[in-house]
Amino acid sequence: MVATGRRGGTVLVVVSAMIGSFALLAGQGSAAASSNLRLTHTADYGDVLVSTSRATAANDEIFALTNHVVSKYAQQDAGGTPKEYLVVLASDENAADLAARDDSHMSPASPHDSTAKGRDPSAGPDFLAVIDATKGSPSYGRLVNTATLSPLLYNELHHAQYTWHRGNTLFVGGLYTATTYAIDVSELPVLKLKGVSVPTDTMCGSVPDAYYVFDDGSAYATYMGGPVLPGPCRYSDGSERAGNGYAGSPGAVVHFDENANVLSISPADTPQGDKAGTCVNVPQSIKPTCANPHGIQARPDLNRMVTGDYVEPRNLIMSPLPPASSRLFRPTVRTWDISERDRPTVTDVTYLPNAPRSDYNDPLFDESSATMEVSVTQRPNHKGAFAQTMQGGAIFYAPDITVAHPTWRKVFDDGAAIKALNPGWEDHRGAGTHGGWVQTSPDDRFLFHSMMGRHPGVLNATDPGTPGGLMALDIRRLVNAGTDPQCDLDKNINRDCPSLAGAAALNPTAPGMGPHFGTMDNFELGRDGKYHETDQPGRLAGTDYFVSRAGPAYASDHKLWVATVSKSGKLAVDKSFRDFVDDSPGWDFNRPSWPHGAFGNAKPHKALFIVADHDLAGTPAHRPARDGGAKAPYAVVAARAERVVGGRRRP
Repeated sequence: MVATGRRGGTVLVVVSAMIGSFALLAGQGSAAASSNLRLTHTADYGDVLVSTSRATAANDEIFALTNHVVSKYAQQDAGGTPKEYLVVLASDENAADLAARDDSHMSPASPHDSTAKGRDPSAGPDFLAVIDATKGSPSYGRLVNTATLSPLLYNELHHAQYTWHRGNTLFVGGLYTATTYAIDVSELPVLKLKGVSVPTDTMCGSVPDAYYVFDDGSAYATYMGGPVLPGPCRYSDGSERAGNGYAGSPGAVVHFDENANVLSISPADTPQGDKAGTCVNVPQSIKPTCANPHGIQARPDLNRMVTGDYVEPRNLIMSPLPPASSRLFRPTVRTWDISERDRPTVTDVTYLPNAPRSDYNDPLFDESSATMEVSVTQRPNHKGAFAQTMQGGAIFYAPDITVAHPTWRKVFDDGAAIKALNPGWEDHRGAGTHGGWVQTSPDDRFLFHSMMGRHPGVLNATDPGTPGGLMALDIRRLVNAGTDPQCDLDKNINRDCPSLAGAAALNPTAPGMGPHFGTMDNFELGRDGKYHETDQPGRLAGTDYFVSRAGPAYASDHKLWVATVSKSGKLAVDKSFRDFVDDSPGWDFNRPSWPHGAFGNAKPHKALFIVADHDLAGTPAHRPARDGGAKAPYAVVAARAERVVGGRRRP
């Protein structure tokens, strides 16, 4: 039994009951784990158990992840119902965010933004919030843990993988710091830091975005930005590309092992570059390129991968000023051959098609503008993939990504969902509606999608904007049409096009305040008292936050929402998932204090449904040895971050 005294108090709080839950905190026995535990007390959250794990990066810098577990919510419910959690990547709001924000767009649904209580311009730690997502639990929607990351500040935690499966490392990217964190979630609600990749490990890429995890535990990551330093850079396959510097172009795809050691880094552009005029770079590159990969999904069974190019990042996410050219937003989708996992190769670059739009004349709102997210079909008999344009407000489909040059056609316009989100809304234009996440359901019945909506005045002075929300598209006719579907909205061919099965408006009367990103709940509780993966998700979660420093056009209210999904695809906001500050639906990240301290508002970008290993049925996916046996990580030593500058090689 371990007893810990509380400073300023006379009562000893017995924590021995908690030690069993956290004994595997650092992969050690209970005695070692308990020595890493300390107890604090907070006015807002009560007793908080604090524990830390550490990892050393290749540059010998020590990183730490510190759990702050709210003890009253960490225990199993009466009756033994196992827990399911939402793990949310959140960043501390700071002075740079406030300077870029336009409060006229803020929603009254954010109670703390009506006062100065939640605003703290100082830099606080970024963290992962662990929230109870157990259906029917008395602690449903309660904050169980905030796991802070140090020593880096201003990470701007951004994306992880799209769906978590048992045995997966949780890969988390720091957008501004070119850092990837590998996190062990097997003992939720406690997290453990397994490894960290720093910029010197990925000299040929910066600005990490999204991740795709393979069955062997390794992962691909899109590094949207260019080499850390301007000039030529040598990749792990021996090829070279000339880049225009950090957060510039061209981006890369990085292959990590399960501890965030770099196995390879591959160029996202082709040796010849891309179309001049269509692909603008600032400053100008030697060869113009649109290669700034954002979304990434793979079909290992087909040895194919798809990435979507979004924007040259330094010109948007790191500056509140409008980009110098609309052509900095990318119209391209890339198909890759991944038969050699450490040497993924671009096999096709497609410039998405456009139909004429007569009510405005700006390439920013072309249908192909800002290819943000992609999703592949899941079933073995399907070979298609989807791509979503954030500024263009369109979804495209290619029926076969195994052919040399996939054909992409427009199959859905985001404007078609606006009436379902708010029947009284008059503007039904999809342009500029900031669509984001797209994800096929495991059974290929639905394509789930999130949309922020458009703030007023974006298209013209009389533009009323549009609401945003989550939606489910019925894609069965499209994917079952095989390699020759007829749907092509640019040619007014509607046969076998997706239909809107359901929509859930988040902030339906506040234009532009919908979710940027989403995730699906791929777990269901079985009769055996364990969670099993399901191919028919019953819930979605969405987060109302993009990137503050992109400027007021992307302003949001920092909320996390849950929506239910019926068997037919109908969506409804889960009103029982409520904020514990003001008891409103949704979970508000704008608040004065957290279990880790009074750091003010936070910005939730990405969430995942995750279950601890001991509450999951079955065993983790088999992880076979990599071809050729053990392989030393790429870029662990200086020679592997080799630079080519002025014709001379430098470490």
